[in-house]
Amino acid sequence: MQGAPALPSGFDSLPYANPDAPKGGEIRLGETGGFDSLNPWILKGRAATGIAQFTVETLMGRSLDEPFTLYGLLAEKVTTDETRSYVEFTLREGAHFSNGAPVTIEDVMWSYETLGTRGHPRYRTAWAKVARMEATGPRTIRFTFSEPDRELALLMGMRPVLERAFWEGRDFEATLQEAPVGSGPYVVESVEPGRQITLRRNPDWWGRDLPFNRGRHNFDRIRFDYFGDPGVMFEAFKAGEIDLWREGNAAQWARAYDFPALRDGRVLRAEIPHERPSGMNGLVFNTRRALFADWRVREALILAFDFEFISKTLTGGAEPRICSYFCNSTLAMRPGPATGRVAALLAPFAAQLLPGTLEGYAYPTGAGNGRNRANLRRAVALLAQAGWRVEDGVLRDANGRPFDFEILLPQGAAEKAAIVDIYVESLRRLGITPRITAIDDAQFVARTNAYDFDMTWFTRALSLSPGNEQTLYWGAEGVTRPGSRNLMGMNDPAAEAMIAAMLEATDPEDYTAAVRALDRVLTAGRYVIPIWYAPVSRLAYKRDLHFPTRIPLYGDWPGVVPDVWWHEAEQ
Repeated sequence: MQGAPALPSGFDSLPYANPDAPKGGEIRLGETGGFDSLNPWILKGRAATGIAQFTVETLMGRSLDEPFTLYGLLAEKVTTDETRSYVEFTLREGAHFSNGAPVTIEDVMWSYETLGTRGHPRYRTAWAKVARMEATGPRTIRFTFSEPDRELALLMGMRPVLERAFWEGRDFEATLQEAPVGSGPYVVESVEPGRQITLRRNPDWWGRDLPFNRGRHNFDRIRFDYFGDPGVMFEAFKAGEIDLWREGNAAQWARAYDFPALRDGRVLRAEIPHERPSGMNGLVFNTRRALFADWRVREALILAFDFEFISKTLTGGAEPRICSYFCNSTLAMRPGPATGRVAALLAPFAAQLLPGTLEGYAYPTGAGNGRNRANLRRAVALLAQAGWRVEDGVLRDANGRPFDFEILLPQGAAEKAAIVDIYVESLRRLGITPRITAIDDAQFVARTNAYDFDMTWFTRALSLSPGNEQTLYWGAEGVTRPGSRNLMGMNDPAAEAMIAAMLEATDPEDYTAAVRALDRVLTAGRYVIPIWYAPVSRLAYKRDLHFPTRIPLYGDWPGVVPDVWWHEAEQ
């Protein structure tokens, strides 16, 4: 995106891969919920895990040791100009799908147009900026862009390339029960609908000897088993039915790992550091609802959330609170008033920015004792300003209507439910008693995709290379377009302007300033009540599994586990 790639031409392998890793063995991984489709590129249904990551490929691949760099995969060559008004890719000769058919320019063109017009909404933002797509040779394709956006040259290298012939006669927008044909390192070996999917390494995979792939995709099989909830899945891990567990609870990590397989060394543990942003994890307000349209109401409900008490009760206070969307990274907003380039970017929107955006905003500190009286007094004052009063123990508006809303949770999410239970006790002191509804995974996805909720659980992972996807997360189109990821329903011209500034930046400092300015708009928007984040990844895994000693910038991230891990049984 800026500067030059870290790896030279002719590099041997990615720096965090072991090119001498042995091939073979199996890794069994767990997922919660279920699946009803093998099509991960549309909004409808819930697709099985692994298909998008392991069975199809893109023109270029990402190095997880660099924030914003791609290397050739299906494409052997990329050409662009200084302003990145276009990008042209040349396909590698010999690249082919798992059925032996060559990957052609026609496959690429069909894939991009289909995804951009009929695929999941995440593909449409970038596609709308493509003025022209054309074949410029038997193995070359050019995309000409309609507006300045330096990331588009990279995004055009990151779309999945599907086999056009497979989809002829099939409805691309429908759920799929037959495994799609791809060119990736794995093929689907078997499927038990809703319960299990097994991928088998393709011995005829065309790309196995590329430097980009050396030391990657080492397992003969990758199996994903589905469980009703995380608690059941953890018990399955302890019993040896799955091989790896990611622990998200620091208190659990400290007290729940005294079981036979760990005591006798069959299971090992590792803490893997990372430098990626915290992202956002917590309870999100749906501002499409009139009840949550007023920032003062949202701030009042944030004040009622005694993070310190909840954290101490559930995790022993072991993890820091999320301080902003890009917390834990160089892209995070700085404390205090906006200065320099950040202030200059936000200045044109000063009149409409919410309090704290320019002056500085920080999530309130709770009392940590479960009573939280000072913050509750502040919350009452803000609610009064917004037209709410307590009458006979119930918070009501000027017309006597109670402050009534639903908290929607996925079924089986024990930690989330525990957080909400403590929070509800605090809300009752304000005269608010929300309804808590827990529904199965399929219903939860359907309702959140349709924005049919008042408050729900929100998790948004963010990278060190934010770009066009930020429009999908925070853009105005997501207020009405289903499945946009803009769960809070925010519609803020300042946020969209900061995203545009990111995409047009040619200087790293300008880019960082734009992201920090966006972070201010999001955080001061008071759209989410954040919880904690882990500055390390905690993994427990079967002793026969191994990973390289070199940890990439992103740490434990999809594309690392299980991509560069391998199986090596003791002799």
